[in-house]
Amino acid sequence: MIDHTGVTVSDFERSKQFYQAALGAIGYELLMIFPASTTGRTDVAGFGEDDKADFWITQGEPNRPPVHVAFRVASQQLVRAFHEAALAAGGRDNGPPGPRSHYSAGYYGAFVLDPDGHNIEAVYQAP
Repeated sequence: MIDHTGVTVSDFERSKQFYQAALGAIGYELLMIFPASTTGRTDVAGFGEDDKADFWITQGEPNRPPVHVAFRVASQQLVRAFHEAALAAGGRDNGPPGPRSHYSAGYYGAFVLDPDGHNIEAVYQAP
């Protein structure tokens, strides 16, 4: 079971704003920020829900190749809200909201590239 994950970003403030908007649409909040003076290395920020940060961004040389992270959501409406918010926050479309039955029956997702090219997805999987 995965407890938390994250990506390394080139512009911490720009990415923090992007993720606050994109993930805010699906109920995630910016929960923690640790500056380099605290970590001894670099700035980090944790996003999550219910006071549990499970997605982190770290200032540094972005991951190469870029990372793919998918966030499970409770409805197709949330997939669409994520996609819209991410694009409005400067993300680039990498697959509009819609069914992806080649992944599995009931799979509905949307993909956006963050400012560093990481492929961020919101996915709803019908029961």
